[in-house]
Amino acid sequence: MSLTDSKQHAEDVEYAGSGSAPSFEIDPEEERKLVRKIDLIILPTMWLMYLLSYMDRTNIGNAKIAGMEQDLKLTSGEYSIALVVFFIGYVLCEVPSNMILSRVNPSAYIPFMMFLWGIVTICMAFIKTYHHLVGLRVVVGVLEASFAPGIMMLLSSWYKKSEQSKRFAVYISAAILSGAFGGLLAGAITQGLEGAHGIRGWRWLFIVEGACTSGWAIVAYFILPNFPATSQNKFTAREIELAIARLATENVTARGADDKGMGHRKALKAAFKSWEIYPLTIGYMAIVGSSTLSYFYPTLVKGLGYTSHMAQYMTVPIYAVAFVVNLANGFVADKYNRYRGLIIAGWLILALVTSAIVVGVYNFTARYVLLVIMAAGLWTANGCGLSYGGSTFGSMEPEARAIALAFMNGMGNLASIYGAYLYPSSDAPKYIMGFSVTTAMCFTGVVAYASAHFLMLRKAKQAAGSA
Repeated sequence: MSLTDSKQHAEDVEYAGSGSAPSFEIDPEEERKLVRKIDLIILPTMWLMYLLSYMDRTNIGNAKIAGMEQDLKLTSGEYSIALVVFFIGYVLCEVPSNMILSRVNPSAYIPFMMFLWGIVTICMAFIKTYHHLVGLRVVVGVLEASFAPGIMMLLSSWYKKSEQSKRFAVYISAAILSGAFGGLLAGAITQGLEGAHGIRGWRWLFIVEGACTSGWAIVAYFILPNFPATSQNKFTAREIELAIARLATENVTARGADDKGMGHRKALKAAFKSWEIYPLTIGYMAIVGSSTLSYFYPTLVKGLGYTSHMAQYMTVPIYAVAFVVNLANGFVADKYNRYRGLIIAGWLILALVTSAIVVGVYNFTARYVLLVIMAAGLWTANGCGLSYGGSTFGSMEPEARAIALAFMNGMGNLASIYGAYLYPSSDAPKYIMGFSVTTAMCFTGVVAYASAHFLMLRKAKQAAGSA
């Protein structure tokens, strides 16, 4: 075998796995039709579910400025606690939730949990005290913990490794659009329904968005599939056989219909025994920690000289550019999927450089352009980071993969707790601490993802040499 052939073989082992190809003959045209069907069933449903999920977790900020702060007599410290308690339950419950998901039907479990947190969101419209607010935020966090890792598990169970970047880019685009237009929609609800039937506008915000969430959860129950081997109600026997066979070509483990799978203790051990989980988790923590910058876009833009009203509208281009770049990167990352780690590192380098420059540049226009570029880099790295985890853990047993994905996502969202304190108003307008910490986190992410890429490449070469 030549040196070039040996290198190519190593890369194929890394990204396609060492398992033997299935005996099932795969017709390319038949496979394309199946993938289109999977896309039409999963992607629109998942996208709207995530959009509503993201709005439910962030609508507290819109409710605050619409009168909730005054009505509940909230202090600044109490409001901060109400923000943080959501993520405590959210982070702690992701792994247990995915352990349950690996044993039940996703088509029932995920919509059921979504229906419940929609009901709890509606209940937030009737709170009377700060303690009511904190209690319900904890419950919403616990219930929403089922969604993100559950969808990650579902996507990684239906798509090959070389197909996941586009799908995760679509997934993360829901959060980007929520950031762009969620505030405008919330403003329309709180102002348009202020005082209707004697109810304050901020209370209507929880009612309307909670009702939409629970309503779509009911619809999603009839649309979402289960895992490939247990989706007989939406796919033919031939399609299921093809779905499982095509995953095997890239060493993605799919559970058989009659396979009991491994126990929870064994799955936990298998997940944390895999060294890949650690650099990918550290890298994703760096991405999400840096992305908490998005909480402060209106504040930062206002600090650049725009009025309060214009500041809200001037955040839209930030999200719009990120939306386009994120989707475009999904196609590129799938085409060059073996370099996914370096692609993520590249986007984080872009965010690192722009963040470092912002620390020393105070021109309004220049800072705004830098914020746009930085946001595009961070949001794009986010979606690609999720797909990198999904593809890397694809060869694990499903129960172990569910734990690994939930752990990576949960630890990443842990950053939302400390990230909320990076841009205090006392640091305006320079926010040196916030941008300095963001720069350092981006550097950490670059090191983590670049290291993961080269370590996995070395592991693949060693596997090829022993083959």
